[in-house]
Amino acid sequence: MLRYHDTEWGVPLHDDRKLFEFLVLDAFQAGLSWAIVLKKREGFRKALDNFDPRKVAKYDSRKVKALLADAGIIRNRMKIEATIASARAFLFVQKEFGSFDRYIWQFVGGRPKKNKWRILKQLPARSPESDAMSRDLKERGFRFVGSTICYAFMQAAGMVNDHLVGCFRYRAVGLSRRT
Repeated sequence: MLRYHDTEWGVPLHDDRKLFEFLVLDAFQAGLSWAIVLKKREGFRKALDNFDPRKVAKYDSRKVKALLADAGIIRNRMKIEATIASARAFLFVQKEFGSFDRYIWQFVGGRPKKNKWRILKQLPARSPESDAMSRDLKERGFRFVGSTICYAFMQAAGMVNDHLVGCFRYRAVGLSRRT
């Protein structure tokens, strides 16, 4: 958890495959702790072809059955099927916008939103931007993308800087903003 916080969480991300990975992992986190998801991350990478949306979009019922038997991942049929549907929607978004990156960053105007939280209680579970993202993703066929999941994704992908102002990562992440 500490290494993830210190090296990945909140760093602006613009790689489509990694964005897909973060979106999928945040969906699997619903109802669970992030620690559980991180412990299973390598298992997910192996089971989901390194989060290649082109490959995941082609999964069939046999692959779903194999995933449900894979102890290296979170075995939830609804989340697995949502991942496949989201991979298909992801490909359509890439085709329409040229990249998922170009599409998803529009929800924050192309630049990270810099918050100035001082205590953890101030961090929201959602925002107007995550509400809009959730609505649009659902309209495009993505699943398990409620506003809370979208906000967690925005935090992880650096679309919002939610490191506390007293955290050493606050300034470092702020310097890695997209220009």
